[in-house]
Order: sequence, then structure tokens, then C-alpha cells
Amino acid sequence: MGKLEGRVALVTGGLRGIGLAIATRFVAEGAQVLIADLDAAGSEAVGETVAALGERAAYISANVTDEASWQGIADHMRDTYGAAHILVNNAGIDLTGPVETLSLEAWRRIMAVNVDGVFLGTRALVPLMAQSGAGVAGGASIINISSIMGLVGYSEVSAYNASKGAVRLFTKGIAIEFATKRMPIRANSLHPGFVKTPLLNAGFQRWVDKGFAQKPEDLVAAMEAATPIRRLAEPSELAGPALFLASADASYVTGAELVVDGGWTAQ
Repeated sequence: MGKLEGRVALVTGGLRGIGLAIATRFVAEGAQVLIADLDAAGSEAVGETVAALGERAAYISANVTDEASWQGIADHMRDTYGAAHILVNNAGIDLTGPVETLSLEAWRRIMAVNVDGVFLGTRALVPLMAQSGAGVAGGASIINISSIMGLVGYSEVSAYNASKGAVRLFTKGIAIEFATKRMPIRANSLHPGFVKTPLLNAGFQRWVDKGFAQKPEDLVAAMEAATPIRRLAEPSELAGPALFLASADASYVTGAELVVDGGWTAQ
């Protein structure tokens, strides 16, 4: 019997990278997983993902920056499953460049996806999660995917730093709020280091296009050399920590930040 048997989870940004790895692990541990992403429901990527994960997985097309999308998700989960035990706010984008060159439009876009999306998702699902959490060991669980860039600064990623730092402290705020009100919902943030994902690959390519390296592989090698474990993480290596936070094993864990970075921030 899996650690998430009988539980219902939502994973945003779940078609790729860390989100997909988490969704895959949750299904393997017995959860019913609803994946939310921007792709149309009939797209090839959606069909392949749901088929690979099996009958415990389903998909809903949604924009995490849109209130109506979140209301649709909440209504769907209530009508279809009658419960929401786990929320993984994983959807996110990045933004790099010197602060003086960043446009206000780009700043607002990253805040909309990385911060507003976490707020809107939490607000939309808390009523159902409070009901659902009362019936399971350890209560319901909100897992907000932040980053090591929400803990430390890094050159030319100030907007991303700000967005992920906001996720970190928002998580602590709601954790205290829920605990004070005796609501059966825990909230924690997960802080990945450098992970082999499409988002990271796209970011490396932009750095190459700006002339900071000749090819993405050079940047990968540099990041690996700067990481104490001397390699980048696989997405699956974030799924285990997420499983811990989602399960009853973390019943006394709320308001915490779980760093999974190969030792990067320990230096």
C-alpha cells in the first residue's frame, strides 16, 4: 500500500520536468493525480502523459494566473473526486538579465506566474483541502516549489530571486495561519537547486545567445563544478522530498523549507 493511497493531488505545471516527476511518484504511491498545465486537453503531450501514468492520472488545462481557471479546478476536484488532499504549486517561469534592462511587463509576468499562481491556487483550494485534511493522517499538504534562488541572490536573476523569495515567505505565512486556526493543512516550500529540466535548458540557451558561453554544455559543466555533489539533479530526485512533505511522514512539518540542491547553499 502506497504512502498516498486514497488521496487526491493536484500538480500544476505537471506535464514536464519536476512537476511530471512528482506526479509520476504520487501515482506510484497510490494517489489520484490531477495534472494542470497550459497545453490543450487534446494535445499529444497530454495524451502521452496520461496514458503513461495510467488510470490514476487525469489532466485539466488551466492558466495559474487566472482566477477563473482556479475556480474551474476547484469545482472539478469537488465534483469529480470530492476531495483535495495535496496541492503542489509547481508551475513557474524564469527571467534573467541586468535589472536595468528588465521591462515592467516581464517583471509582472514572472510575478503573475510564480507568485500570483501560488496565491490563487492556495485560496481556491483551501476550503476543500480543510475538509479533506480532516479525514487523513497528517492532514492535507500544500507544497510550494520555490528554489535555492528564493534563499540566496544570484547575478542577473533578481526578478526570479524576488518571485521565489515571495513563495518562501508566503508559505510560512499560510502555515502559521492554518496552524493557528487549527485547520488540518500543512504548508511547506521545496527548494531545488539546478535540475535537468526543459526550463533550465531554455535558460542556458538564452545565456549562450547572450554570449556568456559557446554552448549549453559549457554552462552545465560550470554548474556541476560549482555544486558540491558535482552534478545536476534529475527531476526524480525532487519527487522523493515532495512525497515526504505530502505524506503522513511529515505530519509535524509545516512552515519549513526543504532544500534539495546538492550542497549548493551549504557553501
